Amino acid sequence: NSTTLKIAGEIVRQQADFLTQGLSALKPLALKDIAEAVGMHESTVSRVTSGLLMATPKGCYSLKSLFSVSLVTDEGDAKAAAAVRNMIQAIIAAEPAGKPLSDDAIAVMVSEKGVKLARRTVAKYRDMLKIPSSSERRRRARLAMAG
Repeated sequence: NSTTLKIAGEIVRQQADFLTQGLSALKPLALKDIAEAVGMHESTVSRVTSGLLMATPKGCYSLKSLFSVSLVTDEGDAKAAAAVRNMIQAIIAAEPAGKPLSDDAIAVMVSEKGVKLARRTVAKYRDMLKIPSSSERRRRARLAMAG
């Protein structure tokens, strides 16, 4: 239990912005970062965080989901991939129903926010989020209007 508390406490400390602002503020974080901070091996951190949930002000999250790879922004900062996926999800949620945005258009919009993304990365993240392609979203919008 003390190991779990030590590791969870360090995750909370390093992801404080996420806890107050939500997924868009998730920072890049690796098992190695936590392991070094608490003086344990990465495998110990991995084992302890597997299957554990944490109740946060922004909902219940698995400890594993608070680790994220980094993407470099125009300013040279690092942005968590999960935060970028959240950005893509928000862009798609705000698109006009009958005129869904292409992966290219989404990549341009994300790039304008400072994170360089290729169209294929947008497609990969969209698939991870289980969001259909623009043509499928357009077809579903037409069916919804017809029905």
